[in-house]
Amino acid sequence: MCAAAVVVVIGVTSSGPAGSSVTASVKTFLLDWQEQNYSAAAAMTTGRPLVVTDAMQGVYRQLGAQDLSLDMRSIAVRGGMARASFYASFDLGRGGLSWDYEGHFGLRRTAAGWRVVWSPSVIVPGLGRGDRLAVKTSLPSRGIVLDRQGLPLIPLSAAIEVGVIPDRVRAPLRTAERLAKVAGLAQSDADEMASQIEAAPPRSFDELIQFTPSAYGRLRKKLNRIPALRHHQVIKRLFDSSVPVVTGTVATETAKTLVEDGDPYLPGTTIGLSGLEQAFQGTLAGKPTTSVVVQTTAGKVIKVLHQWPGVRAFDLRTTISAGVQQAANAAISGVGLSAAIIAVDADNGQILAVSRHTEHGAPVVSPLDGQYQPGQAFTIASSVALLGATPLKADTRVSCPKSNPVGGQPFANVPAEPNLGAEPRFSDVFSHACSTAFAVLSYDLTSRELTGTAQELGIGGVPWKLPVPSFPGKMSSPGANQAQLAADTIGSGSIVVSPLAMALMAGAIDSGSWHAPKLVTMPSASTSSPKLSRRIVRQLQNLMWITVRSGAAKVAYQPGSPLYGQVGSAPLPGHHHLRAIWFVGYRGKVAFAVVVFARSAAFTPAVQIAGQFAAGLPRS
Repeated sequence: MCAAAVVVVIGVTSSGPAGSSVTASVKTFLLDWQEQNYSAAAAMTTGRPLVVTDAMQGVYRQLGAQDLSLDMRSIAVRGGMARASFYASFDLGRGGLSWDYEGHFGLRRTAAGWRVVWSPSVIVPGLGRGDRLAVKTSLPSRGIVLDRQGLPLIPLSAAIEVGVIPDRVRAPLRTAERLAKVAGLAQSDADEMASQIEAAPPRSFDELIQFTPSAYGRLRKKLNRIPALRHHQVIKRLFDSSVPVVTGTVATETAKTLVEDGDPYLPGTTIGLSGLEQAFQGTLAGKPTTSVVVQTTAGKVIKVLHQWPGVRAFDLRTTISAGVQQAANAAISGVGLSAAIIAVDADNGQILAVSRHTEHGAPVVSPLDGQYQPGQAFTIASSVALLGATPLKADTRVSCPKSNPVGGQPFANVPAEPNLGAEPRFSDVFSHACSTAFAVLSYDLTSRELTGTAQELGIGGVPWKLPVPSFPGKMSSPGANQAQLAADTIGSGSIVVSPLAMALMAGAIDSGSWHAPKLVTMPSASTSSPKLSRRIVRQLQNLMWITVRSGAAKVAYQPGSPLYGQVGSAPLPGHHHLRAIWFVGYRGKVAFAVVVFARSAAFTPAVQIAGQFAAGLPRS
């Protein structure tokens, strides 16, 4: 006759000596296993100690576990046999993933006491002889930043994958530690990498880290000293960009950001460090799918034990126009000065192109978030204010002396103006960017009229927010300070702007109203200012056409589709020997700003770039 089954639940003591002794054996086994005292746990089983020890230790390594918690659940005893269940929780260390499952095993009463009947399924249900566990992580291919036509802004380029053939690695942890040290990773990353090696199919190339070709070239000698490492060159859309100012840069597993933030090591990881790649990291990278699997020694998956579904990566479409960007890149290439071009659609503020060149040893021009004085290019705004507040017209006679004082402060023309005569027309002083004339004309403006006009044209007015750093410009109210009002009128006072802000100002003159900038085509509310006076817009357009036709920007003049613009020159803060040289204008519906850092105050380098850019624009 069989003995009655005895069930033991956590916190409940069984009746009789058989129940209490089996409970003690289960507790001892689970506690030794949890504390990674594998030899002691093996002694509580019917298996060969070395085999059991290797199996239990191997599972911990194969999972790359950081911790293990075991909890006894119930025990059923029937004669000399028993069955125990338990709850296991493996901390996988991959961003907080925890694999929890219920297990069970049989016990047999022996002369030495109750012992766990050994088989690999004691560790994990369904695990058989020759099987191994692994944590498989599948990363979605990174999404691509696209132009407005849906074509990639990130071209295909080379990447170097460094990895191993797992069964040729004698000491996975040692190999991982040496590789992590060369790559600048942490010890925890080395531990994860070692687990990756042990879990990977033994005879296939297992990628551990990817580098740019230049980064690999710098580290090649050190990497070659690590036994068993191999490298493959692959082609991916990762590291190059036709619009790097906008797209930003991408890094991989070795990114300093990941290491410093303590993010878990994961082969194939990509992270945006700047630009849209950083702003839309979640969208572009997606999230990995992670699975705990049972596999053969050859790496064939037998069973999926648990899975954390990932999130697919998505592409990101921008407003960049390939044709306009190509024209900008061509106009600025080979320039022997630091320079930038930014172009927008005058009708809606969409950013069409951003390009820059940085001369060796010279400061970098920041087209989106730079803060520079606009110089006489700001007379676009000043003229809108003057034409609206006074009876001023294009043929009104004004003076353009070499220098004159306003509000007790001397003003001079920089660069020096040609001799325009004793009383040139207003169209002449505008088209030749005569600072002294606008300084005197500031007497006809109030502080409110100038700042109000600037706000209508986007400077200190309607705020905007792009997904990348940008600067809308700002100016302080001159109040009753006539000298400051005069300085602001000629763009050399309190006003600071970005090239983007000035391109949008030119777009307002082209379309008749100012529009906030846009860089991605995701749905968003359209922001714009009230329409400008048609009369004033027509007058400004004529003045900007004269500037190119016969004024300070005539070097950019070309027959055909007209180019409109204004020039400017202002000191570059922090660089007393350099000036910011501007051309701000539009052709067709493409409004743009050119900024060049030069030692000379002459407008020529910015005007030449503007002419080349306008000539290269695609015909609509």
